[in-house]
Amino acid sequence: MDIGMVGLGRMGANMTQRLLNGGHRVVVSDLSADAVAASAASGAVGASSLQDLVSKLPPRRAIWMMVPSGAPVQSTIDLLVPLVQRGDVLIDGGNSNYHDSIRRGEQIALQGIEYVDCGTSGGIWGLTEGFCLMAGGSDDAIGFIEPALRTLAPPDGYAHVGPSGAGHFVKMVHNGIEYGMMASYGEGFELLAGSPFNIDLPKVSALWNHGSVVRSWLLELAERAFEADPRLERIEGYVQDSGEGRWMVEEALDQNVPLPIITLSLMRRFASRQPSSFSAKVQAALRNEFGGHAVKTADAAVR
Repeated sequence: MDIGMVGLGRMGANMTQRLLNGGHRVVVSDLSADAVAASAASGAVGASSLQDLVSKLPPRRAIWMMVPSGAPVQSTIDLLVPLVQRGDVLIDGGNSNYHDSIRRGEQIALQGIEYVDCGTSGGIWGLTEGFCLMAGGSDDAIGFIEPALRTLAPPDGYAHVGPSGAGHFVKMVHNGIEYGMMASYGEGFELLAGSPFNIDLPKVSALWNHGSVVRSWLLELAERAFEADPRLERIEGYVQDSGEGRWMVEEALDQNVPLPIITLSLMRRFASRQPSSFSAKVQAALRNEFGGHAVKTADAAVR
């Protein structure tokens, strides 16, 4: 099928290439002319603007957006809507808040334009392994873009999970679970690293990937990381988040659903970014005040 791709970052460029490998005609646009040129060199049709992209796609159009959540998604939609026609389909494959996806779907539906929010997982490995796709939208819109979904996903790797908003809701929960799994692996390997047995972390991570109940793709990635750097000495323990974990915790509060593990894993990410925790300083000061316990200054232990 013919499809447009707006946004050629690590995900968008790889998705474009997988679509090209699957025989689709892909028209691409990006703020970076170099990114457009790189995809065009691989077989895509380059576009100099969104208007140019729309003009190079025959009706009925499908335009996939892989741009950062929030204002970039909204501005892209605002620019595209006057250019497309009734029945065309806009797909947001980024990590948007599902409330925004519901609102956007309702707004552009007034002009006869279809909206699909498609949670996309697979990272940089999606090009070779396929992307897991969680699509929200109408039956008609999902049916129209299904050839692209089949190409992008591995076997059984995509699903129509509900109306607009459902795709990003499922992806939000997916990422929250990921937070908890990553935190659990991190804690376990920290205990192994500090054990008195000088345990070989690459060997254990490889071992657990064969028959263990904790085996997973994340553990396979941990195995790769430990093989490259057995004690992760070249990595700073600073863990970023892209928003989905926060949204999931907020949703849990709204629905009165207890998520203690995922909530704590999000808090642990926040803590990883503090060069010196003020909360820990308060606790150390209190222990010193009530019990005379030693505290450390920046230079040495005192009192």
